[in-house]
Amino acid sequence: MLRIGHGFDVHQFAEGRRCILGGVDVPSERGLLGHSDADVLAHALADAILGAARLGDIGKLFPDTDPAYKDADSMVLLSHVAALVRDKGFTILDADCTIAAQAPKLAPYREQMRANLAAALGVDVEQVGVKATTTEHLGFVGREEGIAAWAVALLTRPT
Repeated sequence: MLRIGHGFDVHQFAEGRRCILGGVDVPSERGLLGHSDADVLAHALADAILGAARLGDIGKLFPDTDPAYKDADSMVLLSHVAALVRDKGFTILDADCTIAAQAPKLAPYREQMRANLAAALGVDVEQVGVKATTTEHLGFVGREEGIAAWAVALLTRPT
């Protein structure tokens, strides 16, 4: 049995925060606002994986009302998601992610993001794709108000 999941997340920029994307601390004048480290890429991927396994979403697993997840490392949360789906008999076959950010420029960090995400999932780096795009100055991303990310994940489980 094959299962496909889709994830989406967005976080707004905030002063005094780090800009963590795919586990990489990207140099930026502003970071992303969130209860955890606000790694929008890791959150979208976690939701895609959870969706494919029909296990809800990260808000259900790691609620922003729980102080235990305040400033949580999203790579740790993503590892927990991977372990959860493995415990349910799933294997993560592939994941592909897109980040929409007008700024900062992300191309120099793409390979490290792939490596970090793959390590958190316990898969080979060739099973994780990461792309970055701008929105040509359109919308909240184009106005540099925040960053969005989408992800799809392909899982399998014996029937």
